[in-house]
Amino acid sequence: MKEKQAFEDDLKKLQKIVEELASGKLTLAESLKKYEEGVKLAQSCSFSLNESQRKVEVLMKKDSKLSLDKFAEEETEEEK
Repeated sequence: MKEKQAFEDDLKKLQKIVEELASGKLTLAESLKKYEEGVKLAQSCSFSLNESQRKVEVLMKKDSKLSLDKFAEEETEEEK
């Protein structure tokens, strides 16, 4: 549940940043700072979505049994 909450929080922050940048009211320096923060949040969200997708794939490959295997450390490191 904590993972989902972190994803949801990051997504909300990212949406707010997009709105702020689209408003055109920020200075160039503020815009660059917000853009950098947005890129980091987008990467975090993407990583979370990829992890969730792999978990679903593992569940589906288990002959209709609902079991979840741990992922190899190499797989998760490649996504970073």
